Amino acid sequence: MLREFKPVKTAVIGCGAISRNYFNNITKKFRILDIVGCSDIIPERSAARANEYNVAQMTNEEIWADKEIELVINLTYPTAHYDVTMASLKAGKHVYSEKMIATDLALGEEIMRYADEHSLYVGCAPDTFLGGGLQAARFALDSGVIGEPVAANITLARCYRHDRFTDKTDRMFVFHHGAGILQDVGVYYLTALVNLLGPAKAVCGFSQRRHAEDRLYANPSNPEYGKPMLNESDNNTAGAIELSCGALCPILTTTEAASFTHHFEIFGSDGTLVLNDPNEFTGNVAVKGKNGAEYTVPINYAYLDENRGLGTADMAYAIRAGRPPRASGKTALHVLEIAHGILYENGVYKLKTATERALPFAPGYTEYPEMVMNI
Repeated sequence: MLREFKPVKTAVIGCGAISRNYFNNITKKFRILDIVGCSDIIPERSAARANEYNVAQMTNEEIWADKEIELVINLTYPTAHYDVTMASLKAGKHVYSEKMIATDLALGEEIMRYADEHSLYVGCAPDTFLGGGLQAARFALDSGVIGEPVAANITLARCYRHDRFTDKTDRMFVFHHGAGILQDVGVYYLTALVNLLGPAKAVCGFSQRRHAEDRLYANPSNPEYGKPMLNESDNNTAGAIELSCGALCPILTTTEAASFTHHFEIFGSDGTLVLNDPNEFTGNVAVKGKNGAEYTVPINYAYLDENRGLGTADMAYAIRAGRPPRASGKTALHVLEIAHGILYENGVYKLKTATERALPFAPGYTEYPEMVMNI
């Protein structure tokens, strides 16, 4: 049954590159969200977004003080996620944050504890698992087409040699604490894994920080040419995940490969599910049968292009309907703990957090896709 809801007045804190994706999608695709203001630590950036999308340029303090603003979208640098989210919650706002929810597990736990105690919603990217590709994969998996899931396999290899080409002194955030390859891109795979197979109960892993001190800025145009480029995050990790459903999953993530590659499969007793890149909202999804034949899974879902902000819109509908959001802070904290266990714990680490698979979208809502969040 469709319900009429008052749009949720929203403000954006953080007007960097990804903010344009959010502004474009929210203003053009999602009627449930009404962006009324934005701010940034660099005023020129928020001024540009405010002018481009006809919203008010504000300070953080003005956003937090405005009683009509219900929801803050936190698009700041990952190292600022905790501070901005907590300040927004303490101002009585619901918060949807870019990934990850925090750089450290203890900070993520504090966020969720405060939100639960004060009946506030927290949502968190990534929301790509709500795209047509992984929703079709969820439908195929739940239909039993591959039988009982027994294992999964994730490989994510990239080549991040920022030191070789950059002419700027600032580093990519992937080189900062709490923003390495597992947290930066691996989070898409972990979030998809949890929403397909359910929560993890234990992890273990090895983690390296290769060439942490011997990489030099190599571009002669860089003011820091010849000086070391600091890396504060692990860039070569191998983990193993035991899921509560009984399936096992190895996960390899690295930025030290010569080229980019990604691979994500779920192995079942009757077949194999080959998944699209979880960093995208869609892509080819296929089933391999026992006879070796491969069949493409039809995608009868919307949201097949770039749709950042989809999880925010779903959370706005959740606020109005009083239901859990699909891209929830609870799942984000669980994914953060999985990464924490692989990166920082010695031996087998048993998870303390838990979550549930998000409610899947109903298939077929392709002509008016926003309706799928309001039924």
